[in-house]
Amino acid sequence: MAHMHPTHPVQSAADLIKFIRDIPDFPKPGILFRDITPLLGSPLAFRASVDLMALHYHGQQIDAVAAAEARGFIFAAPLAVELGIGFVPIRKRGKLPFKVHSLRYELEYGNDTVEMHRDALSPGHRVLLVDDLLATGGTMKACCELVEQTGATIAGCCFLVELAFLGGRAKLAPYEVFSLISYDG
Repeated sequence: MAHMHPTHPVQSAADLIKFIRDIPDFPKPGILFRDITPLLGSPLAFRASVDLMALHYHGQQIDAVAAAEARGFIFAAPLAVELGIGFVPIRKRGKLPFKVHSLRYELEYGNDTVEMHRDALSPGHRVLLVDDLLATGGTMKACCELVEQTGATIAGCCFLVELAFLGGRAKLAPYEVFSLISYDG
């Protein structure tokens, strides 16, 4: 947290909650949407969220940060810079120009495919996966499996927000899961 100081208005993860807007009945009735765009719009809160993520992983052996498009990129890229390591984009099928590792996975409403360049990671690399939100954990689990296809290992899964009541953490076991903000309902 080299960029934070005592007069900084955001000192802890608890301070970040005020930058997350609740939007009821979006995208459909009965859903309470946790909107992170106010946090992204505040340079202090955005910086603090990246700093707090970096602080959690400081001193750990991590060789790369990886994330799925698109919102995962928002936090993963600056976190990689802060940790002094490379960033590996995980994209939807057909978006990457080089030879890829590919993984098809099931969603509640169908299936999807994630891909990563074959030369992005090597056996033995320790990879931190990052996303903005942990809900059911399906996409992150697929990203972990994709990374493991390379022979790399998962150093952890990091999120800004966790919707704990949806059980994503259990789906990601045995991987270490870290979230700055957790909602129980």
